[in-house]
Amino acid sequence: MSRLCVAAAALLLLAVPCSPAADDPPAPEKDRVKMDDRTKESVDRALRWLRDQQTGEGAWGSNTAITAFALLAFMANGHVPNQGVYGPEVAKGVRYLLSIARDDGYLAGPRGIGNMYCHGMATLALTQVFGMTGDPEVKKVLKKAVDLIVRTQNPEGGWRYDPAPTGADISVTIMQVMALRGAKDSGLHVPDRCMAEAKKYIGRCYDRRTGGYRYQPYSSGPGYARTAAGVCVLQLVGDYDAEEIKKAVEFMDRMGDDRQHYWYGHYYAAHALNQVGGEVWEKYYERMKNTLLRTQKSSGEWYEPRREAAYGPVYQTAIAVLILSVPTHYLPIYQK
Repeated sequence: MSRLCVAAAALLLLAVPCSPAADDPPAPEKDRVKMDDRTKESVDRALRWLRDQQTGEGAWGSNTAITAFALLAFMANGHVPNQGVYGPEVAKGVRYLLSIARDDGYLAGPRGIGNMYCHGMATLALTQVFGMTGDPEVKKVLKKAVDLIVRTQNPEGGWRYDPAPTGADISVTIMQVMALRGAKDSGLHVPDRCMAEAKKYIGRCYDRRTGGYRYQPYSSGPGYARTAAGVCVLQLVGDYDAEEIKKAVEFMDRMGDDRQHYWYGHYYAAHALNQVGGEVWEKYYERMKNTLLRTQKSSGEWYEPRREAAYGPVYQTAIAVLILSVPTHYLPIYQK
């Protein structure tokens, strides 16, 4: 985790089908979690702050993952390329991601900055853009990016830092799975075998004694962020009723947070617990809303120097916005 470009994972554009797809979640109870006026005002201030951090070339931060998180924060609130108040900024950010793509599809960033964390996150953002716009230029780059993920899956079923089928860990793997699910739901081909093998790898990271997930199959102790990522993988491959999910959620409830990977952990926890729904999700959202509204800076950003400080305030602010914005359901990853 020390080489994390940013935390990460994910977001999907699901077309509304005439009947439920096989890997869609079961019809949920009515979601009682809503964004109140105070939360909306907080998000508006954060988006204004994020707008002002964009560089002239369209990027946020030093790698593509930071830019992808910022783009998703805007899109989670209805701002898409050239539509909405921040449509121009989103369009500029998308053009930046397209401009730095290598011929082989790698989206890590210019001048060699970044790795597969960054590639997975940038690919995910482009799946959302393509699903919303159908832009053929986005599709051209996105297809290469997805193909790179498929061909670099390692024999265990996972992914690691480099775009090569070498090692694997749960944090890099969840990012690639989110990107692949986003690609699949936007209409691109993703081999079923690829998702099935990823599920097998995640299963080897599961610790039956605690209900949590480890970083790698033979790593010591499970953690909150890794467990949230494990639950997300099961949901993204369509196994919403997996017996591991209940125990994993209980583990997360006992842990509460992950000090080392606080933002990364809650980025995935918000996705996972929203899909679980019910009282678990309601209590989690209320807790995070109260915490985030209390800790937001007066200028609109979030920045806690004791929690993943190396990735900066754009990273922390974008994830805070994504967590608070789950109830809008603009991003289909938050739809049920």
